[in-house]
Amino acid sequence: MFLAVVDKTSRPIVIDGTNHIAGRLSSNVAKLLLQGNRVTVINSEKIMISGSKNNIKNEYKEFLKISSILHPKHGPFHPRRPDTIMSRMIRGMLPRKKPSGIEALKRLRVYIGVPQDVKPLGKIQIEKAKIRKSSYLYTTVGELGKKVGWN
Repeated sequence: MFLAVVDKTSRPIVIDGTNHIAGRLSSNVAKLLLQGNRVTVINSEKIMISGSKNNIKNEYKEFLKISSILHPKHGPFHPRRPDTIMSRMIRGMLPRKKPSGIEALKRLRVYIGVPQDVKPLGKIQIEKAKIRKSSYLYTTVGELGKKVGWN
């Protein structure tokens, strides 16, 4: 497992999410954040979710039906963009109501594509989180987002 300790003031650890499994990547990123590292995840639309495409889509549509009894504007709010889906997944693996989790979440950045300020930095991939089978057996977070309302 890749665990690196970097000073908070130094440059962030940039992880290219292409062909990584979403849950495994999220747990590794959460561990890095709790150790005090700044982490940036790029290409979030290319992160993979394992399982059949229809099953994933139907489960997420059921998740979207959860709302307030009084008024839907009261929440809960469900992410549809790939970067917010991944941020929410990583947030679920942090102790977000404790001070350590709140600080860890502030050190996280997730992007669709590769922004200009991150291009010159060295990108890493987490070997334990990579897909092991052919990519057609997985659904990307970008595909999921398009099926549930992201343009």
